[in-house]
Amino acid sequence: GAALSWVNIKRTLGASWREPGTRLGFWMHFTTQFSANMLGLLWGFPYFVQSEHTSEHFAGLLLTILVVAVIIAGPILGRLIVNFPWHRSTVVLTIMWAIVAVGTATLAWPGDAPNWLLILLVIVVGVGGPTSMIGFDVVRTANPNERFASATGIVNQGGFIATLVLVIAIGVILDWQTPAGVVGYAPTAFTAAMSFQYVLWGLGMFQIWRYRRRSREVYADQVLA
Repeated sequence: GAALSWVNIKRTLGASWREPGTRLGFWMHFTTQFSANMLGLLWGFPYFVQSEHTSEHFAGLLLTILVVAVIIAGPILGRLIVNFPWHRSTVVLTIMWAIVAVGTATLAWPGDAPNWLLILLVIVVGVGGPTSMIGFDVVRTANPNERFASATGIVNQGGFIATLVLVIAIGVILDWQTPAGVVGYAPTAFTAAMSFQYVLWGLGMFQIWRYRRRSREVYADQVLA
């Protein structure tokens, strides 16, 4: 088709963002993805080795398990939301509570967390990766065909914005909490830095709950959230 003008692009983006289902999808993507990205792409290896004192070999194994969890969880979640489309946000929130619970147990564990808990952590965090894709399915049912592209683009920013904020915040907190002259990072510094996830978890889960209510009011006669 013909290319959209900048005026039409702005209008389409605005209409997509005003749709409660788009905002719900955005916050689903925002909330579920950043922990897996943070561990898998940057801070997971140094956290496991320097804070939890695992071997480098076991830290690498944990990151491999995370990727395997992502691969296995994707088709299972796809089947789940096909069978229970009205409960997509419930699936997201349930998985988020699992991530928060296991993350809290890991951070609060006295001394080094046991290997089984670290394995459980990377599994539930890994499941959060494909869970973020549920946001795109919500957008699909909340927007007309002509807004699919713009609405999908909005949602796709959520998890990456959260990831960028988190990885920068962790780096800043680690530098702040580690005394000058110390090689590497202190375990207590990692605990403080990883705790920044609670800010994003809390914000994201509140917004999911908020826009789920709004979406169910607006789309009461549709299978949406």
